[in-house]
Amino acid sequence: MSGSDNPYAGSYGNQMTATASYGGAPTQASAAAPAADLITETTTANFARDVVEASRHQPVLVDFWAPWCGPCKQLTPVIEKVVTEAKGRVKLVKMNIDDHPSIAGQLGIQSIPAVIAFSGGRPVDGFMGAVPESQIRQFIDKIAGPVVDDQAAEIEAALAEAKTLLDQGDLENAAGLFGAVLQADTENASALAGLANCMIAAGDHAHARDVLSNLSEALAKDAAIVAVLKKLDQIEEARKLGDPNELEQLLAADPDDHAARIKLAKIRNVEGDRVAAADHLLKVMKRDRAFQDDGARRELLQFFDVWGPMDPATLSARRKLSSILFS
Repeated sequence: MSGSDNPYAGSYGNQMTATASYGGAPTQASAAAPAADLITETTTANFARDVVEASRHQPVLVDFWAPWCGPCKQLTPVIEKVVTEAKGRVKLVKMNIDDHPSIAGQLGIQSIPAVIAFSGGRPVDGFMGAVPESQIRQFIDKIAGPVVDDQAAEIEAALAEAKTLLDQGDLENAAGLFGAVLQADTENASALAGLANCMIAAGDHAHARDVLSNLSEALAKDAAIVAVLKKLDQIEEARKLGDPNELEQLLAADPDDHAARIKLAKIRNVEGDRVAAADHLLKVMKRDRAFQDDGARRELLQFFDVWGPMDPATLSARRKLSSILFS
């Protein structure tokens, strides 16, 4: 979808723009550091500063080499490439052992090239020889930790915050965060579903359905999207089921009016009273499992699909359902 034809760029557009920068500043691992800062040379006199102290802030790889060493010449461009692409996760400090032999001797290095990793002010690991690029990447991951997808983590945090805001009834800010996520990832099913739920809570059902139209096949099948579409269908159906007060009167006169009870359950569901909705359907099941071809149970399962498997109302109703089915 392009920005011009995104249906979620309408009523909530201003709030989306205001929160588009939800990701914040890049972390050290994601910010590209100048290559000159990542790859340096050191001497015996400066080793404590350039390696030992520096490693207290980020891992430092020390490449012990010599001008006459053929494998060193093979390793140098590869390790420099990988360190540069790591964008600050590690630094590379090179030490010519012909000019500065004492440190290599103290570390027990007997052949080169040798790469020793320092972290927290001390040597923690290393390797020798002109190893392949893939092995260097694995070594850096081991020392500095695997690459974290900062944007993915930020999106997950934004989605969690948006859901909390939605649950608290702060529709404007929740919609803003969902919209900001969609600016970063237009195919994010959770954000699309969340934005549609904001619109449903605001009573804008038509706009909510527009948001979920013309989706890719994969998105259309996503559980979160399917649940919101079912919720919209349930709302539309409930509008046609009559006055809940009249249904309550019918049940007061005849508690076994199962058709009225199922209708009332559907209305209470869209009103948000999930416990009452489930209890009405469970009562029908207790009294007449065969009514409408086990219609009460099938309707309850539809409710579960919309509420979600971990919703307290789902968990409670499932326990009660099991006691009926297996009693």
